[in-house]
Amino acid sequence: MIKKPLHNFHIPVMGLAYTIDSPIRVAQYGISSVVSIIDDEIIEKMKNFYSKKFNLNFLSISTKIEDYRAKRITAYLDMMDDIVNEKFEAFKEEISKNKTALMNFVEMLPNTSELKDSFQNFLNQKDNLTSSIKNFVETHLTPGSIDVNIMTKVDKDNFSKNEQLPIMYNDAHASLRGFANSKLSSSVVLSAGMNPRLYSYIEEFNDFFPDENGFLKKKIILKVSDFRSAMIQGNFLAKKGLWVSEYRIESGLNCGGHAFATEGLLLGPIMEEFKQKKNDLIQSAFSLMLKALEQKGKHTVSEPLKMKITVQGGVGTSEEHDFLLKNYDVDSVGWGSPFLLVPEATAMDRETRELLIKSKEEDFYLSNISPLGVPFNTVKGTSNEIFRRNKENKNHYGSSCPKKLLALSKEFSNEGICTASKKYQDIKLSELENEKEQLTEKQFENRKAKITEKACLCVGLVNAAYMEQNLQIKGEKQGVVICPGPNLAFFDKEVSLSKMVKHIYGNDNIISENNRPNMFINELKLYVDHLKKEIAYFSEAITNSQVKKWNTFKENLLQGIYYYRNIFAESDFFKKDLLLIEQLQQYQISLLEIEILQIQK
Repeated sequence: MIKKPLHNFHIPVMGLAYTIDSPIRVAQYGISSVVSIIDDEIIEKMKNFYSKKFNLNFLSISTKIEDYRAKRITAYLDMMDDIVNEKFEAFKEEISKNKTALMNFVEMLPNTSELKDSFQNFLNQKDNLTSSIKNFVETHLTPGSIDVNIMTKVDKDNFSKNEQLPIMYNDAHASLRGFANSKLSSSVVLSAGMNPRLYSYIEEFNDFFPDENGFLKKKIILKVSDFRSAMIQGNFLAKKGLWVSEYRIESGLNCGGHAFATEGLLLGPIMEEFKQKKNDLIQSAFSLMLKALEQKGKHTVSEPLKMKITVQGGVGTSEEHDFLLKNYDVDSVGWGSPFLLVPEATAMDRETRELLIKSKEEDFYLSNISPLGVPFNTVKGTSNEIFRRNKENKNHYGSSCPKKLLALSKEFSNEGICTASKKYQDIKLSELENEKEQLTEKQFENRKAKITEKACLCVGLVNAAYMEQNLQIKGEKQGVVICPGPNLAFFDKEVSLSKMVKHIYGNDNIISENNRPNMFINELKLYVDHLKKEIAYFSEAITNSQVKKWNTFKENLLQGIYYYRNIFAESDFFKKDLLLIEQLQQYQISLLEIEILQIQK
């Protein structure tokens, strides 16, 4: 019997460490979450921390042993699996014997859940039904999945004594190997675009191929922002006999962390295309996969494997949650940033959580602090920002770069340098100083700011987890970098896990702000602002191709507005909300006022 997931939401990966131990915190309740596995140092420290806390026999793994990165990841995931299973068994025992515990659990289940009705029947009966409940629990409950995330572009070459190591020791490759060698039966979420070399490496591990029963022990989830990308990547993997079990669509701008803006394509139209063309994805991949499996002499399958479509980015109410599930036939909705205010679910220090609670809409912004050169969602007033400003006042710039995970620039070294490092910024500032006489004061300051605004994400994104557990932080003080989506501006209090889940399912409300815009309107605003800002601050010579790009962006937004006008008018979720139509009209007028062709000089 295949057990169905208990919930129709999941907790996506957040930063390098905000969800580093989320499965240990929430999986026993059937909630799936995603752990970043790119940073083996935080993984090793968390493994040692939990090994001691639960009296487990997981030994430390030194950086001096061969393939230490992959081995650390495997050990942590294996340990996490042990802890989750132990906590799940204890939880099942508790709700079988304790009626109050069972009642609290039932209140966290979706209202549409058949399990909820069945459990409610047990609760309504006065007889002692411990054995019956226990049998039912054993048959129907399953822990949440321990999924992992790898940013495909964070795949730095590694060296030993100035000699480049084989590709299999690159950061992302080693992370993938660490997951593949673990005993987990779960999924790897590949994000930030296609890495053909990494995708090809997946072929090395049998767990990603179907067994004689068509079962995949290890599954692939692709985080994508549009249908075309999904089709290209899915077929690339299918040609290797690999099946994409889930496409996780994320809003390009209305999300946390790195923001990969589409060409003006909005989430609603993107989801509509996935809904209409899902079968195309399945059939295209299935024929290619079948041919590849036969050529490799591996187990074949008689029919396509299950393929899920999920969505995340900016959702904040039960109405939005239900609309995404029902209107687009998705399997699950990702709730990320709001869980940063749930101490039971995410790892964070008290100071940073308090900052998020008090921050307003204008405090959340799209920054240029990422060394990857990709816009990065963050909030004003982080301790990392304060430390950087204090250093800048003393004319000290850049980080010591202790981890080098983002040391990807090869402008000055074959081994790569991080653009947030002191080494890199010293060189760039020296070059800028030599050009000072040819620049205006404003040009000089703008170029200097572009160099020095980069933050050390490798350290900043893990410090909160260290601080929460009072683990030692070595090296210079970097403070905390936090990467919430702009949607978090409308959540202003710390809440329990139970209360957050009830909010998701419409059984409670934790948003006190009455003027929160609909998630689709908020994304539209972000895209319109993004287009205006890009045009206003464009400093290079404007070419015909650039004008064409902006016009395409604008036209896609206008088409998106037309789509939403029809959807909002027809949907039972939104048709009574006249404000939505007014807001669409306002943004349409705003877009039409942008005369892109007139900016050519």
